This record gives sequence, C-alpha cells and structure tokens, in this order.
Amino acid sequence: MASQPGIQIGSQFSSKASDEDLTFARQLGIEWAMVNVDDPTLHSAEGYRAICQRFEANGLSVYRLANNRCHNMTSVTLGLEDRDERIAEYLRYIRNLGAAGIHYSTYAHMANGIWSSQREEVRGGAGVRAFHIDRNPTGHWAGQVFQGELTHGRTYSEDELWDNYVYFMRQVVPVAEEAGVFIGIHPDDPPVYPLGGIPRSIFGNFEGYRRAIEFADSPNIGMCLCVGCWLEGGSAMGKDVLETIQYFGSRHKLFKIHLRNVTAPMPDGFAETYMDAGYMDLSKVIAALRAVDFDGAIISDHLPAMVGGRHAAEAYHVGYMRGMLNAMQGK
Repeated sequence: MASQPGIQIGSQFSSKASDEDLTFARQLGIEWAMVNVDDPTLHSAEGYRAICQRFEANGLSVYRLANNRCHNMTSVTLGLEDRDERIAEYLRYIRNLGAAGIHYSTYAHMANGIWSSQREEVRGGAGVRAFHIDRNPTGHWAGQVFQGELTHGRTYSEDELWDNYVYFMRQVVPVAEEAGVFIGIHPDDPPVYPLGGIPRSIFGNFEGYRRAIEFADSPNIGMCLCVGCWLEGGSAMGKDVLETIQYFGSRHKLFKIHLRNVTAPMPDGFAETYMDAGYMDLSKVIAALRAVDFDGAIISDHLPAMVGGRHAAEAYHVGYMRGMLNAMQGK
C-alpha cells in the first residue's frame, strides 16, 4: 500500500492539525499522515485535494482520509430503513477519495461503537482505556453512546449481520475497484463477544474475517489489522496475531497495521498500555510483518495519557516502533 517497499511509520492527525503538529511529525520522521476530516465542508474531491496539498507542503504524504460518518455505520450493519442512503454516502466518499488520489480507506463494521468500562492507570499513572464486561461498559462512536443489554431494541442474529454485510459489499466492490481505493476492514473493538444484543462475529475473529474477505473476492478488500483488538480477543480469535499476519499477509490482504498492546486477553478484561508493557512482545509482530513483505504503514494506536500530552506519548511510541524496525534491519 505504501509508495515504496517496506514497513513505514504513520501517525493520526486532524484535518485541523496545527503547523506545530506537522513540524513535530517531521521531527519524529513520520512518513504517512492518517487524517480525520473534521470539517464537513471538505468532504469532496476538491476538499480532499486541499488537505493533501497542505500536508504535502509540510513534508507528509496522506495515506488515509477519514469520514467518521462512513465508518461504523449502524444502519448498514443492522440493515435499518436508511441503509441505502448511508451506502450511497459511503460510495460517494470512496469515489471522492479516488478522484483526489487517495488509494486507501479504513472501514469498521461495528453497529454500536467501541466499548469501554472506565479509565485505568498504568505505568507512572498514565491514563488508559479499559474494558471489563462486569463493570457496566458502554459503547461510543461519533458522539453517540450505546448502553444496556439491547442497544437497538432487540437481539440480532449472526445470519442477519452476514446478510447485511453481503448486501453492502456487493455495492462497494465495483466502486472501490473503479476508484482505485483499497479498503482495509478494522476489527470490532472489543471483538468476539456480543454487546448490546449485537454479535461481533464477522470482524471479531479469524474465521469471520476469512469468510468476509473471501466473499468480497476483490484485490481492493482486505484488512486493517489492529493488533490491540486481536490481543484483546486472545485465544477466542481462532488464530493468534502472528498466525493471522502470516495468513492474510501472504495473500496480500494486509493494508495497514495499528500497533497497540494490552495487559491481558478477554474474558477477564483488559487495559490498554504502552507498547512495551503488555502481554505481547510487539517485536514479534514486526518480524512477522517483515516475513510476509508487508509494504504499508504502521501507526501507534490509543496512546496513554502521559505527562507532556499527546506529543510526549507520540514521541515515545514512534521511537519504540522505529527502534523495533531498526533492530530488525540490523541498524
């Protein structure tokens, strides 16, 4: 997915990022920008080109431009009355990306957001997200809050969700291929277990991913592998993260990697933590990516709240990623 072979480091930005933010990224040696478009007036090919021009003028190439309305679309996942309208909006977004020269997009298929129970503290008092099923977790996405045993009034079946995915993907594949946009599908967070009456069975385990990507049957549909989500699921994912990298990477289905560590797998609950402080040795992830000749971006994900703010956390984790890469390359 990258413009040159090999693993390259990216970072996440708002489209309203300050000049100081962009300068700091250059100082860290970040190569790719993952940009969340926070100004709704910019959701057009022209708006996307303008964003790219600003980042490129500051020495950063844009890998992804995100429209949160086209991510975790409840109506699409659950097959609600307005799903055709939301699918049409998504297809416009993909066409605009292609017209602007952006060839990658991350998509997530969660109906009721990312779930958490409370904040916890890890090393040095850094604040992080945590999840424990027995501590009244709630889901959040784009300002919406999801809570309770039935977030959408009833229990949904796995078959319903598969039917809705098939309906969506049949429309997405030809547009993505025509636009030249590769779509990496992000795991459910947390994965595996139903939340709010809605299964997490498609993008919440290995077998679901395999089936979903095989159904799409397109070079443009693959995986945005969030290592943290995979570690959250543990053995319930069906294959561990290294086996997953080997399987999808050897089939050229890994388009982007989110690096994050957690303290333990479910069902016991977890807290996010520093890359070097979780239960997984992330250098093994880097080695697995190199073994399948992954040529895309890796980014740090869900940074701990450290003294010094986001720049401090970003510097620590970018440095850690670069250290792992350099060690693998014998530098």
